[in-house]
Amino acid sequence: MESKAVLRNIDYLRLLVQLIYKGEFNVNKKKYEIVIFDIDDTLFDFSLSEHAALHNTFMEYEMPTGFADMHDSYRAISKVLWNDLEQGKIALHELGVERFRRLFLEHGADKDPHSFSSSYLQYLGKETHLMEGAVEVLGSLTDCQLVIMTNGFGEVQKARLANSPIGNLFEEIIISEEAGYQKPHPAIFDYAFAKLGNPLKERSIIVGDSLTSDIQGGNNFGIDTVWFNPKRKTASKGIRPTYEIQDLLEVVDIVKGQTGAGKEEPL
Repeated sequence: MESKAVLRNIDYLRLLVQLIYKGEFNVNKKKYEIVIFDIDDTLFDFSLSEHAALHNTFMEYEMPTGFADMHDSYRAISKVLWNDLEQGKIALHELGVERFRRLFLEHGADKDPHSFSSSYLQYLGKETHLMEGAVEVLGSLTDCQLVIMTNGFGEVQKARLANSPIGNLFEEIIISEEAGYQKPHPAIFDYAFAKLGNPLKERSIIVGDSLTSDIQGGNNFGIDTVWFNPKRKTASKGIRPTYEIQDLLEVVDIVKGQTGAGKEEPL
């Protein structure tokens, strides 16, 4: 029995050597070739960016206590409207103004929401606070095709990328305004994949912090997903990521197929 087991192992090793020689087995082969990244709260720290941009806008409009007085209301209003955007209930250009219209109405502020929104977006485009590990992750994946996919305002996101040290690392920047669809709609992924030459879905993965946008979008399209969850939020809504991470640097091992954990258990 022992001799048969030895022979089987020898045969296996011979086959493995033949596959490596023919190039059909590569121990260093990456698991994923296309890596799609969300921007806000994945690569950029949106909380810091929003804080600075809102503060500067309130100061421009001579509302020195505006941020302290209205920030909590603003976040609540904004969350509702971004959820509406994902569900196709509101257009992005409407969202930009509507959030401030509701905010000023709630607080009795006599300010023009259109001009306030325009100023806010200009300030936001100058904010380039990166998440910890973002530069290192992207620098470790330069042999992959790196892609940005965002539901955010196109001119703002392009400005932030251009003003940051990571702006030239992406093969494509997919903006929902230009695609005509936003995550989680599969059509924005169709748009992106057409630009990339229709790569294999099984060699592609999306990384993002939003279950309802990034992860649901990847699931709808049929690609693997990485839920970046540094605050260890509880998953809800029955949305299941392929992987869940707390440290952005974990993306590198996942992409290169070097993670020992494999796919996460369904949530």
